[in-house]
Amino acid sequence: MKQRGRGAAIVVLALLAAVVASLALGARPIDLSTVMTAIVRPEWPTLDPIDAVVVRELRVPRTIVGLLAGAALGIAGAVMQGVTRNPIADPGLLGVSAGASFAIVVGLSIGVSGTLPLAATALLGALLASAVIAVLAARPRIANAPALLVVAGSAITALLVSATQLLLLSDPEALDQYRFWTVGALTARTLSDALALAPVLAVGAVVAALLARALDALALGDDVARGLGFGVRTSRAWSLVAIVLLAGTATALAGPIVFVGLVGAHLARRLAGPGHGMLLPLSGLAGAALLLVADTLGRLVAPPGEIEAGIVVAVLGAPVLIGLVRSRLGAAL
Repeated sequence: MKQRGRGAAIVVLALLAAVVASLALGARPIDLSTVMTAIVRPEWPTLDPIDAVVVRELRVPRTIVGLLAGAALGIAGAVMQGVTRNPIADPGLLGVSAGASFAIVVGLSIGVSGTLPLAATALLGALLASAVIAVLAARPRIANAPALLVVAGSAITALLVSATQLLLLSDPEALDQYRFWTVGALTARTLSDALALAPVLAVGAVVAALLARALDALALGDDVARGLGFGVRTSRAWSLVAIVLLAGTATALAGPIVFVGLVGAHLARRLAGPGHGMLLPLSGLAGAALLLVADTLGRLVAPPGEIEAGIVVAVLGAPVLIGLVRSRLGAAL
């Protein structure tokens, strides 16, 4: 219990630091007092109007998008790892995010517009990709070899990414509008978009939280889960619902971003143990902190330009994936 409390405190403090850095750092550094003034009292006479615009119109929206998308991907990663008993499962690695991204581009090409219609399209794409992954994960050979599932997921991702790029290249207007979004960026959506999609993420998070005990049981094996009174098929079906709602909506917000679910879930597991009651919320907090840190680093490495958060997360997460594959982590799942 004491270890879980320390782990929760560490993650919360890291997230608070990430939020502060996201609001204060960038091509135009702004001290914390000015940030607070811009948020609380934008009409303050001594406040630089440029600082007010940078904080309120640029950094606050992308920070909220990062919080929502990162938390959603972190929770989705923890659910996916638990339900597949695969320590290297991640919505980005296994094609769920790529499926949502492909569906959005298809929707754009046929005239779908608006935040909620595009989000619904993303959820459909995430559902189809998740269904394929669920079928693959049920095969005994793949279920007993976690790396094989990632290989299969990577193949699905590569296919969907190629199809997405082909559609974008055939539509110059869509390419110009979404060329940054397709590599994962927190500037793809406005604050109103994020707030409109927040209820969908909340529903996904609630579904995941209600599955905590079932995921603990599934981690012990299907037979044990049945013996404890949990319906294996029902639990997996609801897990699929949670993953689709979380990963699909996160992709609609920030584009296809890999490794956030993988790294966030493993950081939370190291700090708080394998119990999903604590693991799921901490994975969300860790995922949000990771995405905000990546976005902030992307602003600092090449000012006045920036590197999209999805690219930075990929650079940070790739060594973690390699280490997990080599060390056979996940025996405790």
